[in-house]
Amino acid sequence: MIPADILSICGVSAPRERTQDTLMTSVHPAPTRKTLQHLFDVAVEAAHPAATLGRYLPDISTFENVIVVGAGKAAAAMAVALEHHYDASGLRDRISGEVATRHGYGLPTNRLTILEAGHPVPDAASVAASEAAIARVEAAGADDLVIVLLSGGASAIWTGLAPGIMLEDYQGLTRDLLRSGATISEINTVRKHLSCISGGRLAAKAAPARLLTFAISDVPGDDPSMIGSGPTVPDPTTLDDAADLLRKYDVAPVAPIAAALAQNSNETPKPGHVAFKNAIYELIAAPAMSLDAAATAVAALGYRAIVLGDALEGEARTVAAAHAKQAIDLSSEGEKIALLSGGELTVTIAGNGAGGPNQEYALALAIALDGANGIHALAADTDGTDGGDGSADDPAGAIVTPDTLPRAHAAGLNAHDALSRNDSGGFFRTLNDLVVTGPTQTNVNDFRVTLIDPETEGRLVS
Repeated sequence: MIPADILSICGVSAPRERTQDTLMTSVHPAPTRKTLQHLFDVAVEAAHPAATLGRYLPDISTFENVIVVGAGKAAAAMAVALEHHYDASGLRDRISGEVATRHGYGLPTNRLTILEAGHPVPDAASVAASEAAIARVEAAGADDLVIVLLSGGASAIWTGLAPGIMLEDYQGLTRDLLRSGATISEINTVRKHLSCISGGRLAAKAAPARLLTFAISDVPGDDPSMIGSGPTVPDPTTLDDAADLLRKYDVAPVAPIAAALAQNSNETPKPGHVAFKNAIYELIAAPAMSLDAAATAVAALGYRAIVLGDALEGEARTVAAAHAKQAIDLSSEGEKIALLSGGELTVTIAGNGAGGPNQEYALALAIALDGANGIHALAADTDGTDGGDGSADDPAGAIVTPDTLPRAHAAGLNAHDALSRNDSGGFFRTLNDLVVTGPTQTNVNDFRVTLIDPETEGRLVS
């Protein structure tokens, strides 16, 4: 468990007290909302920078200067954890720099400056944040160390536009891609070829300094070239790949973006490039860590954990239907089972409702379960926001119970209609079943848990 004092420094509360209806009991209870929330908390805590970063940080006494830059939803907490580590070693005066995070995700720091910028659609602050990072690393010398703190969300938060591209054009493209159903890896393939910081370009600008990247993965497969669009690692994708993906999803780029994707100078540095000679990359947290922690927690509650994978992708409603069928089939065995999964699902948006992939998954799961007894679920994004308009107080996800559909009917809601309009957020808001956490200060993407307990017969205690 993360010590409470470090949690406080990183701007998060200590974990909720483990009361008799969660872990601190010898009698395994029926699933409750607190149980589901507790499992989410366990998953988040396992991937929090305060718990993971310190063990990777090097001795910096041999470097003249230590320049820290970073971006992502966990960047502020990573900065705080780094400061805390070097405060204890007495080397804090060697450190300078700034990191950028999503609006509303900032934390107080001592040495490092925290910038806030737009996500998932970048804004002018995103451009300014990338320019600040580039200026910092370009000033580094051969005797300096550049530390990059990277986490999911960096692709938008560090929007360094390639020459000739206007921010409003890039914003429009981002919105089109987010609505298209493209995976995060596909979206990042396009982003990298329209950027002056992503796809290995930051590493090229940092030479000849030593470069050390600490990353938290939010992408299926934990591919460093896709985490935050890989600013410090070689990029195996090409300009042609990016153009092909726009055609695949029927996204028509405006003329400046089409021209940029046809310009050879916008190709990214590839494996073997001299820019990566002095670069080291460390993955400090990943979805598998969170699922492992949750699996241990559900075992303590008397469930047999089945981990479906930490890298699931696909349309949220399609994956939900498959998971519902599996849960119903398993419920006939009379055993307490927990289905756990991570990854990043997508939504092809056809309606004008509110919600994100986890909320849409939850709604489709409720429809497919159709009130099956003894099955309860939570689906939420570990960063604390699922879809939405970029506000820090957007919901993280939603809870599903055996009485979700009857309660919806009593409230005048039609689940199928809400799903067709992509209005999972409105649906669960009316039922008071949204998971609202605020910024968690980490990001290892989706966390889903389905608890199968035949003994509950549909009960769910508040």
